[in-house]
Amino acid sequence: MTTGPVRVRMIPASHAYVASLLPVHGPARVVHLPDPPVPGAPPGQWWPHPALEPGWVRAHATDQDVVHAHFGMEGRTTAELEAWLDALGEFGLPLVHTVHDLVNPHLFDQTRQREHLSLLVRRCDGLLTLTQGAAAEVERTYGRRPLVVPHPHVVPPDLVGRPRRERDGPLRVGLHLKSLRPNLAPMRVLPALLDAVAEAATAVPGGVRLEVRGHPEVLEPFASRHDPALADLVHRLRVEPRPGVDVVVAPRLDDDALWAYLAALDVSVLPYAWGTHSGWVEACRDLGTWVLAPDVGHLTEQGGVLTWGPPDRPARADRLVELLAEGAATPAPHVGRSERERERDSVAATHAEVYAAVVAGERVDAGRDGRVA
Repeated sequence: MTTGPVRVRMIPASHAYVASLLPVHGPARVVHLPDPPVPGAPPGQWWPHPALEPGWVRAHATDQDVVHAHFGMEGRTTAELEAWLDALGEFGLPLVHTVHDLVNPHLFDQTRQREHLSLLVRRCDGLLTLTQGAAAEVERTYGRRPLVVPHPHVVPPDLVGRPRRERDGPLRVGLHLKSLRPNLAPMRVLPALLDAVAEAATAVPGGVRLEVRGHPEVLEPFASRHDPALADLVHRLRVEPRPGVDVVVAPRLDDDALWAYLAALDVSVLPYAWGTHSGWVEACRDLGTWVLAPDVGHLTEQGGVLTWGPPDRPARADRLVELLAEGAATPAPHVGRSERERERDSVAATHAEVYAAVVAGERVDAGRDGRVA
């Protein structure tokens, strides 16, 4: 029997979401164990996670009370994942799984993701997700309904809910291409967004100022996600600037710079082709910034999202103008620091209950009135 805090092997521990599963106030009832070092990887890199290896489980079976899998399983084949689940079962190690992604943002072919979810949903002891919409989708597809635990804050608490300065100029809109993760499809929105900037002068008081930002590999022809049409458009925007449009090609922002970037925007555009939930959406909620995105996954349930239409169809400039005018006229839904801290404490308490239940041999999901079962 476990005495003292429950030792939880997070996969991974080094992630902003996971860090926010510990309470703000009061003592933690659980301990998040650090990620094991990855052979040959630089310090701080958690992937490929050693705890996903059956051999590692057998060598370290008594080092933790619970394993909680969040991210990183896409690097395993389905057979390897099943062997890992068998190893956990061999030593009676309970597994909790949070369904963050019904479709994996890092994969084009979702076959492996579906196979993995089928295994994890069936065999995990505790099953969680972040929204009711995702819970219903998991139940429809895989036959078991997860317990819903909302996404906690993403930015540091002292930045959450800070008063925003009143807008006295153009509506500040940002489209961040990052390094073109597989689920980003910027060419389905950027051409229309450029037209919308030009057309918004009368619909949006003060007009619109758009910043298109990306990492240098966006323009590199040999990058793994090179998009010639996008690279050509970004290059032309740099050489022949358009009124109201700025282009920034620069290395990845660190966390502090990212929060400052998002807080300086009125609207952040997410060019998702597919997805389920988004930490970027939660960060924008924390900072009072609207998100403009296609109607993808369950982002709207997270809050603060304006949607232009299906993700597989190009956006229309007139619809984007309407949404930008709405974002200019209406502040993004407010979330305050105290609210986020109370939510985080509640999220932490729920996780502690789940861990205690699975350690006691119970099965946890939303099977009984949406409570820990």
